Amino acid sequence: MAPLREKTDHARRTLPIASAAVVRRHVGVLLREHRGPLLWVLLWHAVAAVVGLAGPWVIGQVVGSLTDGTASLERVNRLVLLLAGAVVVEAVVTWVARRSSFVLSERVFARLREDFVGSAVRLPLSTVERAGTGDLLARTTNDVDAISYVIRFGVPTIVVSCMTAVVIAGATILTSPLAALPLLLTPLVWWFPTRRYLKVAGPGYLWEHATYARLNGVAAETVEGAATVDALGLQDVRGERFAEAVRESHDAERYTTGMRLRWFPWLEVGFFVPIAGTLMWGGFLVWQDTISVAAATAVVLYVQRLLDPLGELVGMLDEIQFAATSLSRILGVAEVPADRVATGAVPDGEQVEVEDVRYAYREGRDVLHGVSLDLVPGERLAIVGPSGAGKSTLGRLMAGIDGPRSGRVAAGGVPLVDLELTTLRGEVALVTQEHHVFVGTLAENLRLPRPTATDAELEDALTAVDALEWARALPAGLATVVGSGGHELSEAQAQQVALARLVLADPHTLVLDEATSLLDPRAARHLERSLAAVVEGRTVVAIAHRLHTAHDADRVAVVEDGLVSELGSHDELIERDGSYAALWRSWRDEG
Repeated sequence: MAPLREKTDHARRTLPIASAAVVRRHVGVLLREHRGPLLWVLLWHAVAAVVGLAGPWVIGQVVGSLTDGTASLERVNRLVLLLAGAVVVEAVVTWVARRSSFVLSERVFARLREDFVGSAVRLPLSTVERAGTGDLLARTTNDVDAISYVIRFGVPTIVVSCMTAVVIAGATILTSPLAALPLLLTPLVWWFPTRRYLKVAGPGYLWEHATYARLNGVAAETVEGAATVDALGLQDVRGERFAEAVRESHDAERYTTGMRLRWFPWLEVGFFVPIAGTLMWGGFLVWQDTISVAAATAVVLYVQRLLDPLGELVGMLDEIQFAATSLSRILGVAEVPADRVATGAVPDGEQVEVEDVRYAYREGRDVLHGVSLDLVPGERLAIVGPSGAGKSTLGRLMAGIDGPRSGRVAAGGVPLVDLELTTLRGEVALVTQEHHVFVGTLAENLRLPRPTATDAELEDALTAVDALEWARALPAGLATVVGSGGHELSEAQAQQVALARLVLADPHTLVLDEATSLLDPRAARHLERSLAAVVEGRTVVAIAHRLHTAHDADRVAVVEDGLVSELGSHDELIERDGSYAALWRSWRDEG
């Protein structure tokens, strides 16, 4: 168990995983919210189960009549007609009951899915990035699929099986309590193997889910960074990492498969022992004249029929364990704490201040070591430096995406992490290399930051980012459906849409983290100049490797090893002949 505990502890270091108590509480809430439909479902299945008792009883009566010599053609015909009628009624009631179960399951799943989506979109971006996209992707796909299957098919099966088993067991005991004693053999056979299975199933499936998350993450990262992998010749490295993730997933699935294989044989034994026991015990009781042949026959048939719902119920137990782990991962998303608590303070002015900021992605490993910057409202500040120096991290802090470990990033004298998100986005906005075009019209995509924007305002925003010409050339102009399944936009066009949204959001401070990296140099330079004209009088922080951005900026901050090593205008830094001058010469030589 120690190695498995280590695996599950590693799984818990991703996004939170809800405890068993939380899972049970949430299931209880769902059941209470759908109490009325659930009662109707139980009622329909109870009726179906009661009607289904007619079959064994009729057969027992026929056998008893033939045995004691009281059988007649008229009596047999009545019993057969009764059996036929019961079969028809059972089929109709069962159809209604199952339909009610499926409708209820869809409602429950819809509620669960809506809650999960709501929790996922509220996740702090910093939390998602620390956990990795693979974990959230696995919860969105594998875990939701597992829950979907159990709710849509498992819940009806469980309800049907439980109601049928209770009714049949009750009828068996009422027919002959003494003959029903072999029913106790099933729980005796199942008890210890099932307890052992339940003890290891939760941790085992938790490990298995964690390997799915890692596998998804490695695959997604490799596909998204395919160009970088190809350019740097990292095919073998990424291939080995993917193979390692596959091996771990294989080990986890092998463990859970072995767990099931050690449990299932005992289930099979538990199915057949009570039938054989009831047949022999019932025959002995008939031989002793303790019960009638009709009663013994009915009890045997009841027990045989009882094993069907029990088999379905136990068969779903493994699916339930798998889904319970998925549910704990899904509910865990809602347990991620907010990364900020709004104080209700209102910024007084537009000046952005960075005071002695330190930040660490891992405890004890700061990537920023006391950075301080005072931005003059309306200036354009370029942040440059070698890869991994902390430029993007500083940009995220200045946009309020993350809060510093110590120090302060404030706008108008109010720390950014103290602002409501809606207020924050009206103060500072971040646009990066990452962007997304949602399914919908181009106009709907543009209106995300300002739903009331007119078509004229949308065109003004597109003009600002040099995108109006191609937008008008689309099949239906602004009404063209874009995104997955719609008109495909190029990477540069998609990035221009993101920048146009930024223009419409109209914050007083913009943080551009290599926002034009996907455009060719001429297009990028033209777009940046157009954007600069639009944001004139606003503060712009531009993070880029293309140093023409720094050349055009009012000031340049050089970040090295988590510190601002140089600060000044382009000309001043060139004259100083320090790190920036070396970067400039290197960039010009490469150009």
